[in-house]
Amino acid sequence: MRVIAGSFRGRTLEAPPGDTTRPITDRVKETLFNVLGHRLALPGQLPGVDTLDLFSGSGSLGIEALSRGARSCTFVERDPEALRCLRHNLRQLALAECCTVLAADAWRLRLPNPTIPFGLIFVDPPYRDTQDTRRLGDLLVHLAANLAPDGLIVFRCPERAAALPAADLGPLRTVDERTVGRMRLVFLARPQ
Repeated sequence: MRVIAGSFRGRTLEAPPGDTTRPITDRVKETLFNVLGHRLALPGQLPGVDTLDLFSGSGSLGIEALSRGARSCTFVERDPEALRCLRHNLRQLALAECCTVLAADAWRLRLPNPTIPFGLIFVDPPYRDTQDTRRLGDLLVHLAANLAPDGLIVFRCPERAAALPAADLGPLRTVDERTVGRMRLVFLARPQ
């Protein structure tokens, strides 16, 4: 696993062994960040947004965002081996100053409304957890309160996962959706 673009392009990231996490492929990551760059009119880059990376694993998505210009990232992960890899990756890239690591269960985490809301939120739960659309909807609605007015939530799920019912999304709306191989990327925002 590696960073594919930006200031840390080509740097290798450590990932935990086994199947406790699902590393995102370069192809999916490239598609995801191309969509973000297109939506934000900054091809290959991100503006200086604060980022939240839920179910972060070894931190690949948040680190990619930082490499492309994000100002900060808060990582949320509960698996001890994934946390060890995440902290190692942040040390290796000297990112500790702009990052916060929360060893917590993202499903139960209740963030206070931040003074500076997140401009980008990654939600990448274990695939088995994406089957409960009501639980997922509750999480996304909670996150909407922590999302900047022009911010985006990126949700990754299996291609065959049930669609998120609009009624369960509260103030959020799907603004883009892409299928890459066996994965689906859903981009959510609050209507402007």
